[in-house]
Amino acid sequence: MNAEAAVPTPTAFWFLRHGETDWNARGLSQGNVDIPLNAVGIEQAHRAAAALRGKGIASIVASPLGRAQDTARIVAETLGLPVETEADLREVSFGVQEGQPMADWFNDWVEGHVTPEGAESFAALRARTVAAINRALTRPAPVLIVAHGALWRAFRQAAGLPANVRTPNALPLWVEPPVLGRDSWHFTPAELGG
Repeated sequence: MNAEAAVPTPTAFWFLRHGETDWNARGLSQGNVDIPLNAVGIEQAHRAAAALRGKGIASIVASPLGRAQDTARIVAETLGLPVETEADLREVSFGVQEGQPMADWFNDWVEGHVTPEGAESFAALRARTVAAINRALTRPAPVLIVAHGALWRAFRQAAGLPANVRTPNALPLWVEPPVLGRDSWHFTPAELGG
């Protein structure tokens, strides 16, 4: 599938980036390195779970990487739901940049000017992301998708929004397709308790 063919299914859903890891805290690119949640990330996942209680979520679909799986399991325990895994929701491979500081290369990668050695291009990530989210949205709605930051940047681009915007760890977003008079999707953060 090419990037132009990757069109999001116009269905509202919840999105949750995984909780914080030590590499997030240090500003290192994780990609497919399976770094676990840290204590802050576990607490963030519990706050997200509380914020998602009572939202009517019917399905939870997560990336196979541990940081997303653990975040999803914490939410699932609160909501009394199982977690399904979608392999293509995994984070992008950053190739030789995995474990390295986030730097100018990242902006160039998002803009499609460079792909690090051994990495997935941003266009390929976008196509994979949209296909994976579209598959996830075939489950009973509303669906909660638990995944990753670079993957969410790719969805933002496909949704007609600026791609290179950082999504905070474990902040639930209600994601709505365009309505009459609006070209892009709209994201509304859930309110997190103290």
